Amino acid sequence: MVGKDRSGFPPGRERELRRSGRFALSIPVRVKWKTDDGAVYREEAEAIEVNAHGAMLRMKERPKLGTQVELTNCISDETVLARVVSIGRSKPDTVAVELFVPSESYWGVTFKLKRATDDLRRLEQEIRSGLADPHVLRDFREAVDYVRKTAWAVNEWQERQVKHKDTSTVLTLLTTERIRRATQLADAILADIDARQLTPESPGVVDLLRALRQLDRRLGTASVEPNTM
Repeated sequence: MVGKDRSGFPPGRERELRRSGRFALSIPVRVKWKTDDGAVYREEAEAIEVNAHGAMLRMKERPKLGTQVELTNCISDETVLARVVSIGRSKPDTVAVELFVPSESYWGVTFKLKRATDDLRRLEQEIRSGLADPHVLRDFREAVDYVRKTAWAVNEWQERQVKHKDTSTVLTLLTTERIRRATQLADAILADIDARQLTPESPGVVDLLRALRQLDRRLGTASVEPNTM
């Protein structure tokens, strides 16, 4: 029979969960659980380290190891089931829980941004090797630039909202950035056609043509050529 550690998992299982990489965040959660005698406990807690498999919670009460808990994200109001897998030693007010079903979305956009930032930092080191395909690297650079500018605009919009300032100029910047990015993509598609990497039979071409025709009609430019003089 395989032995178990103090978390109730086979040896090495808890270390495996930690190796998946936790990210330091601050997410309010509601924790609900039952004791062996049937008493129901509820507590407003805080997730201070999270990943797709679980989290480290800061809470006053500490359910015993193996206890099933109902975990509600106070921001999204989404509820999942989890199990207590360890109780903090160096930090007595912490409890580690494992989600019954790993989730990439439960912790919200903030977690995704943290993970993406970590992935980009690692990817940067690999890009420096110079082994990336130039065309793929160009597309990646343009996509990152678009995301960077969009993130800046959204952040600026949020700050102006908090300070009760006009947000209309920021929304205009977002629209301008979408147009710039769409123009870049159109130029890239033209280059693919010239290089015979894209044909009328390529997947998605029909949907692209439909979208372009709708855009052309909406802009009212079907019979108007831009002035290039």
